[in-house]
Amino acid sequence: MALTNIEIRSAKPTDTLQKLSDGEGLQLWVQPNGSKLWRMAYRFGGKQKSLAFGAYPAVSLSDARKKRDEAKALLASGTDPSQQKKLDKLTKAISTATTFEAVAEEFIDKKIREDMAESTISKNRYYLELAYPFIGTRPIAEIRATEVLAVLKHLERRGTLETAKRVRATIGAVIRYAIATARAESDPTTALAGAIVAPKVKHRAAILDPVAFGGLLRAIDDFHGQPTTKAALNLMALLFPRPGELRQARWREFDLANRIWIIPAARTKMRREHAVPLPRQAIEILESLRLIVGRSELLFPGFGMSGGQGRKVGPKPISENTLNGALRRLGYSKDQMSAHGFRSTASTFLNNSRLFSPDAIEHALAHQDTNAIRRAYNRGNSWEERVVMAQWWADRLDQLKAGGEVVEFRARSGQS
Repeated sequence: MALTNIEIRSAKPTDTLQKLSDGEGLQLWVQPNGSKLWRMAYRFGGKQKSLAFGAYPAVSLSDARKKRDEAKALLASGTDPSQQKKLDKLTKAISTATTFEAVAEEFIDKKIREDMAESTISKNRYYLELAYPFIGTRPIAEIRATEVLAVLKHLERRGTLETAKRVRATIGAVIRYAIATARAESDPTTALAGAIVAPKVKHRAAILDPVAFGGLLRAIDDFHGQPTTKAALNLMALLFPRPGELRQARWREFDLANRIWIIPAARTKMRREHAVPLPRQAIEILESLRLIVGRSELLFPGFGMSGGQGRKVGPKPISENTLNGALRRLGYSKDQMSAHGFRSTASTFLNNSRLFSPDAIEHALAHQDTNAIRRAYNRGNSWEERVVMAQWWADRLDQLKAGGEVVEFRARSGQS
């Protein structure tokens, strides 16, 4: 029998919970403390469940019946009303975070959960913090191109053109995330392409002359700084990884018996696990390095944190400036050579040799093919050729370091 407002108002609490039925699953629970709560009993997926509608009289009898009818409609469509209520609550919570800064912090948190590299997270935070003073408190759905342009023009006046370019891209990524989460409808940054002076492309400094590079290798051999830094420079020359991949390398990634280094996807630029064949010379350096760092899980622990002799092992690797700083101490300016430049040197020399396929060289550099169709079909990684190439490259470095005769690279007979 359906309830009436008079029955509800006159219901008195007792020592036990009373459940007064209004029909079709709707109940009024009269608690011993006197509170009166609306509940709906229902079954979903073969299980008995309950849905709360709020307290009387804040939720009236007619309101409770409307909520019951809405829940029944959901059940009829195959939706669990309790789950839908949780989803609606989450959607409301998301929709209330509408300022640019709130959405940006949520965007960063999402990237952290997706295991984006820590260095990339830090850069994104830096770019966003440059935008916060201008648009941080603005509702993200109301941000216009002129407002973003003000951010970019400010950076342009400071002469930080590359930063301005990256800030625009990062703002756009946040707004597109807002669009995907129903808090914005359009991305104003797309209208700003070409709005500020384009930064000049500045390639990282690298030595591309064989004789000069041999001189650098000899200078590294004579390096009198930290032996771990010397080992890192030699491994950069031999293996030409991205500097961050080597700085943060862990011993567990190396299989010296099978001569392979597996760089985990989380540390690679393309977010793909990358295998590096180890030539004999690299194995020798790694075995010597192991004796230096002792129990450290890192190949290159920060200064004062290396293991061995009972010393405390620190969790942080050498800084990103360590390798470039060592090159400066060797007498090479930032316009002559950089840690990243070892990759350019290897790429140039290996391509000029014409002994190895472009695919093998690109795989060795962990580059992603820019042609999506070609990338989809090219699933190999030229591993056997890369193993041969790795040893050839290491032997070639020995030759250059020894100052032997440098001959022009020529193709093998039949190759072009």
